[in-house]
Amino acid sequence: MSRPVCVIIGAGEGLGQALAKKFAHQGYNVAVISRSLEGSAKALNAVKQAGTDGHHFYADAQSPETIETAIAKVISEMGEIEVLIYNARGDFTACKPLEISYEQLSEVYNLEVVGAFAAAKSVLPKMIKQGSGSIFFSSATAAYRGSSTHPLYAIGKFGLRALSQSLTKEYAKNGVHIVHVRLDCDLDVPYMKESYGVNYNSENLANPHDVAESYWLTHLQPKSAWSNEIELRPYTENWTY
Repeated sequence: MSRPVCVIIGAGEGLGQALAKKFAHQGYNVAVISRSLEGSAKALNAVKQAGTDGHHFYADAQSPETIETAIAKVISEMGEIEVLIYNARGDFTACKPLEISYEQLSEVYNLEVVGAFAAAKSVLPKMIKQGSGSIFFSSATAAYRGSSTHPLYAIGKFGLRALSQSLTKEYAKNGVHIVHVRLDCDLDVPYMKESYGVNYNSENLANPHDVAESYWLTHLQPKSAWSNEIELRPYTENWTY
């Protein structure tokens, strides 16, 4: 019997790697879609160590056609997709709202919304037909509030949440579990450890593998009690929203 397939779009050394490892350990073959094989090497190595099949497929999240092509290749070479995780994100660029260029605005919209839509559109028809499947959109608190210092990030995540909620309202009744995952925290990854410097404290950051566990548990939810919006944060987070 063939293994189920999980696709992760955007699988670096942090959450992407943790998600690949988690689903591989649960018996999934994992397809990693990104611009660079090198950038996804750790995720693929985690799949290999788990003893399942992992492959890299090229796509640029800002080019919906490449996402559609990559997912079509996944289905052709690995089989139908049971879980899709859109984990791509842009740079956390600081600027004032009026400093945003049209080019930047277009780029963040293409990455956060158009790319996510292309991914979902590529798998939804089959999921609807079979009455099952899970789609996750990795997001952030920025999806719930604007920002005077990081408006680009907020605009992108606002759009992503609207897309996720719209798809949920239309296709959940067909048995497809669509989830907007709000990470209200920093992840405990090498970059953040370096960024915090002497103020680094692992208790104040979310462990990527614990976050991946929450994705997995959400995937397992029974249809009569689905979460379509979830938020995750470490117990030490001083959240205000």
